[in-house]
Amino acid sequence: MTDPSGSSADAQTDDGAADSADPGGRGDGNGVTAGSDTDATADPGAHGDDADANAGSDDADAGSDDAADTDSHDDAEDVPRDVRKYERFKKMDGARYERVNEFLRDRTYVTAREWAIARLCADFRTETGVEMTKIGENLPELVPFMTDTYTPQAVNQARYSFEEKVTKAGATFLYGAMSGFFTAEDLDEMMYEVTEVAKFLLEVEGVDLAVADELDAEDRIGEVMREVRTSSANLRGEEVRCPECGHVHEPEE
Repeated sequence: MTDPSGSSADAQTDDGAADSADPGGRGDGNGVTAGSDTDATADPGAHGDDADANAGSDDADAGSDDAADTDSHDDAEDVPRDVRKYERFKKMDGARYERVNEFLRDRTYVTAREWAIARLCADFRTETGVEMTKIGENLPELVPFMTDTYTPQAVNQARYSFEEKVTKAGATFLYGAMSGFFTAEDLDEMMYEVTEVAKFLLEVEGVDLAVADELDAEDRIGEVMREVRTSSANLRGEEVRCPECGHVHEPEE
């Protein structure tokens, strides 16, 4: 699976290693050979020593468990409060990076790494800037499908890559809308498709979209795109100029 490392700009390996245990051989029960009554009672302190040894072993195990619990508690306390309360990607618990990445690459230009970190940079922004160190150090806690921590430099690089791709994708789409390559109906259909993907990503991030709000957003986006097409036709001019008389007509909606 590809998941970028903290110092890499593009990808990393996220292998789930399966541990195997070999319990080894067992002894022959309690290790005592049956014999005469005299043999069984020859050492009356033997059983007492065994009991003491077992008790000591139990105490050692209990101490080890207590130490592990303490370490786990200390680790939980080390996680910042706002990180523990962050729930943007809770719907993706159990998701694997390569599946998320595949979904995004099939429908967008960004990777799962760039999407997640861009979202975090928007959420962990303060008056002095983005908390990149906090994001990088707590990335596995914040995003279920990210398994490694990142350096602040790697966080910044992923955010920049996301912004660059969005800008290029926006320029490509807007050019297509302004160029006259598509009819108004084509643009409406295209906007419906891309809006569905965008809404899905927002829902994954935990945004609760009401049906009425969705319809209102679609209507507003459609209206804007029709205005873009009309304004673009006016800007180009030649597409609304009559080839016979040269008269310029108003572009059709």
